[in-house]
Amino acid sequence: MLKTGNSSFGEKIRRVREQKRLTLRELSKKAGVSESLISQIETGRVSPSIDTLLSLADYLEVDLEYLFSDYKRTKKAVVLRRRDRSRMRRAGVSYEQLSLLAEEENRHAVEAVLLEIDPGRQQGSRDYGHEGRELGIILAGRGELGYGKDTYSLGAGDSINFASSIPHVLRNTGKRPLRAIWIITPPKMRYFGGR
Repeated sequence: MLKTGNSSFGEKIRRVREQKRLTLRELSKKAGVSESLISQIETGRVSPSIDTLLSLADYLEVDLEYLFSDYKRTKKAVVLRRRDRSRMRRAGVSYEQLSLLAEEENRHAVEAVLLEIDPGRQQGSRDYGHEGRELGIILAGRGELGYGKDTYSLGAGDSINFASSIPHVLRNTGKRPLRAIWIITPPKMRYFGGR
């Protein structure tokens, strides 16, 4: 039986059938599949053919993605050891890579960096934005985020998130370095030799 964890598509078919208050006989007639076969599928004694599965899913109005959601390959976590992080310094701003992209890069991937901005320096552009969203968490120091025509004061412990399409600049307004964790999705990979 195809099974992952404590769920299988047979169990899901049974759950949906019962929620719709259908008997095995009713589903059998409507889907054109024998009662015996449906029972064996639901109890995990038989793995159905694709045609049978399509007939059952169609009549039950169940998305195949739901039925197979437990069978998607488990993706591995990506670990980046502190000693292996890439670092870069440019124009009074230090960038330290906190995330590696997994092999299946897509619009849901996340880029994270540890920023350190020297007093009086800034990171970003008031002239243009880019696709995606950003989340910043201020670890130490004081700063402000210029976002479009607005300005937001930020201090240690504050966080801010916003659509990246609006031009934005993070500026250190304090006398000590401004340290922040900055998360961007989808990744821009501009700091570490990517796109």
